[in-house]
Amino acid sequence: MKILKEDGWMVSRSAASHGAVDVFAAKEGRILLIQVKSGRARVAKDELEELVLWGKSSNGDAEVWHFKKGGKLERRRVHAAKGVGR
Repeated sequence: MKILKEDGWMVSRSAASHGAVDVFAAKEGRILLIQVKSGRARVAKDELEELVLWGKSSNGDAEVWHFKKGGKLERRRVHAAKGVGR
């Protein structure tokens, strides 16, 4: 969340999330939905499908953020918002 806030995003997390979206963020009319994983954790197929549905239904970008060993962040976009300037 710190990464997003420092980049000017409004950010909220889904407390004790067991759903597809862990972090909701908005900036200048854009929406970003994030599923966060760390270490060796993987995104389950049903979680990924639901994350994509959230992206489609909100016309937002949906991403999986995976924090690897040593703090390295891998971002994978699973749905891109449609529209002008996206």
